Amino acid sequence: MTKKSNCRALLLVIFSITFLSISARDVKPDTVRLGIYITSIHDIDFKQKEYSTNFWIWLKYNRKEFDFYNNLEVPQAKSVTKSFVTVDSSDGRIYMQMKLQCVMKDSWRIENFPFDRQNLRISFENSQFDSKDMVFVADTVGQHFDHRFTLRGWSIDSCVISTGTKVYETGFGDEELAKPRTEYSAFRTRLVIKRDASGLFWKMFLGMYIAFLISYVCFYIHADGMDSRFGLGVGSLFAVIGNKYIIDSALPESSSFTLVDLLHGLTLFFILATIAANAYSLNLIKKDKTAKAYKFDILASRIVLVAYVMLNIWFIWKASKG
Repeated sequence: MTKKSNCRALLLVIFSITFLSISARDVKPDTVRLGIYITSIHDIDFKQKEYSTNFWIWLKYNRKEFDFYNNLEVPQAKSVTKSFVTVDSSDGRIYMQMKLQCVMKDSWRIENFPFDRQNLRISFENSQFDSKDMVFVADTVGQHFDHRFTLRGWSIDSCVISTGTKVYETGFGDEELAKPRTEYSAFRTRLVIKRDASGLFWKMFLGMYIAFLISYVCFYIHADGMDSRFGLGVGSLFAVIGNKYIIDSALPESSSFTLVDLLHGLTLFFILATIAANAYSLNLIKKDKTAKAYKFDILASRIVLVAYVMLNIWFIWKASKG
């Protein structure tokens, strides 16, 4: 073989390698168009941080091996039940429609409970094909939830759908990967719901406010009845503490300071203030300063009531707007 032939062969090899590498870079992942229509949200379990939902999804794609009936993954679902599946591939493109019933796990934000807003999130992935093979495209035509379904105790604020990439910092045992990192295309739905809190608020906190008013009545008991004054105050303290434990038993555990903690703490502080004011009045009476004790009771009762009411209004208004 001549030197000229060797050069031609070498150039041909270089050209082939360059062409293949460029072609590999130009290969784009297949697209899967996905849409969702939520028909119901029910069985919201605030304590266990879960809810149930029924919805329809439809997918349009070209490659049969995607097999979304077996490969569809709902990462945050506790359980998934598929029903009413239809598949149409008459035009060479696969159109799949299915109804799903899911029990979803999610995290609740209870800082402003019962004036809370929650994000109900549903996401979909293909368990077998990563983002190099396929990506989701959102079907945004039409509505994404049924406006007629009633979510008792809640109102629907908005529904947002989007697509993105879910990163897993692992190669799932694939030794060919240079870095243990895998990316999967994800379709996400975020349904924002707001609690109708007016009735629930009074149902939860009425006992606490009555306990405070009982302690507040101490200011209007005659100075001779100091035993009654202290008895009502101490009894109110235990009533508020018991009310808080009852409410906490219905809420998920949280390390943050919530509105429930704030209002109960505020009430306990002001009941303690009334007990301290009564102790001061008792001290004045023992010094034969009955008139001064009476004036102090009137002044203290006004300060305690106004401060307590104003602080409650402020914190409740702030929580309802948050």
